[in-house]
Amino acid sequence: MTFPLNFWLLFAAAMIISSIGFKNYVWFISIGYGFAIAGEGLLMLILYGQALTAGTIICSVLFIIYGCRLGGYLAYREFKSATYAKNMVGEIKDGKTVPFGVKIAIWVTCAALYVTQVSAVFYRLHNGSGSNTCTYIGAAVMLFGIVFESVADIQKNAAKKINSRRFVDTGLYKIVRCPNYLGEMIFWTGTLISGFGAVSGIGQWAVVLVGYIGIIFVMFSGARRLEIRQNKNYGNDPEYQKYVKTVPIMVPFVPLYSVEKYKWLVA
Repeated sequence: MTFPLNFWLLFAAAMIISSIGFKNYVWFISIGYGFAIAGEGLLMLILYGQALTAGTIICSVLFIIYGCRLGGYLAYREFKSATYAKNMVGEIKDGKTVPFGVKIAIWVTCAALYVTQVSAVFYRLHNGSGSNTCTYIGAAVMLFGIVFESVADIQKNAAKKINSRRFVDTGLYKIVRCPNYLGEMIFWTGTLISGFGAVSGIGQWAVVLVGYIGIIFVMFSGARRLEIRQNKNYGNDPEYQKYVKTVPIMVPFVPLYSVEKYKWLVA
């Protein structure tokens, strides 16, 4: 399978932007991730200017909004939030002991994932498919995902300002324990939907599904890391024990309350 030039340009953009991870390797999958998606959305607008339709413009702009919001939020939390810095002491390594070759592998793998994540919209543009009903349905789902994740982040910040030592179980956190990750999954499900009727052939669908399944895996992996950390911090709290046994970890109404035992969820 061969990839068109513009696909490689998107990959290069993701590589350049996510290279911030060489400063702190966690940024490959946090700050670099958000801004890489925003950069890819902007680049698609530039590359396909004359071929753009209302639906593909909306989807590309949503990538920019999503990426800038997430990257900006993570950067602010990283550099300005004293509470976050205090809570993360000993939890997140700075990567100084990570071999350079491993960092290269992480960098390339992450950039490859980021370009496959936006590939449903890319192939709609590349194939000259215009916009159809699925484009707008997908865009609506993407927008809902952004709003859902943003509200979850705002609610968590507000709760932590009231009591930084307590787990969050208010607002959207009454529905699932990781509503920000759920918002991510909703956003990328919308991206997948936006490609229906445009993505063509086994090869293109393979790329799209690698991106979608990959980010879903990453979200569940993140939920597992968070669960382990919260169990360590709040495990002796009876209220926390009741909370984790009654509120699903990731998807509403799906009785999956823990993923800690799934050691293969490592990313």
